[in-house]
Amino acid sequence: MLAETARNKTFLNLFAYTGSATVYAAAGGAKSTTTVDMSKTYLGWAKDNMQLNGFVGEQHRYIRADILAWLDEQSTGDLRFDLIFVDPPTFSNSNKMEGVFDIQRDHITLLQKIARLLTAEGEIFFSTNRRDFRLDTEALTGLQIKDISKATLPVDFERNPKIHYCWRIRKSA
Repeated sequence: MLAETARNKTFLNLFAYTGSATVYAAAGGAKSTTTVDMSKTYLGWAKDNMQLNGFVGEQHRYIRADILAWLDEQSTGDLRFDLIFVDPPTFSNSNKMEGVFDIQRDHITLLQKIARLLTAEGEIFFSTNRRDFRLDTEALTGLQIKDISKATLPVDFERNPKIHYCWRIRKSA
């Protein structure tokens, strides 16, 4: 789905881990990719995976950062993306970031910060594997939200669909 959506778009992958979403976006013809993760190891894997798939060049950027702090830094600049993929951890208390991250508690703030980086026609793919997650759509004013969980559920998890949730999010017109 990312590959089908990415053609000629600027792509941002947050909490990137091994960068598989970035590879899909690049394979789909993304104009540029930006991959952000807090882990030096994971960013290395992401870069290796891009190179192994033939995607090299300065149009592909890799940034090591605390995503929440990075989003705050970018909110006042001109950096905007057409397509953003975010699959955050359920919980993190890493010593590389301030405070503790909990996806249920923090998803509203996270998505609001990410939405500031969207172009006018841009969209966010937001995914989580927290089994009891509930997206607070009422708190996410100014956004159009479409549940695509069923369409993005891996075949090997079909017997337990509560293991995966995914939404496409756009700014309201």
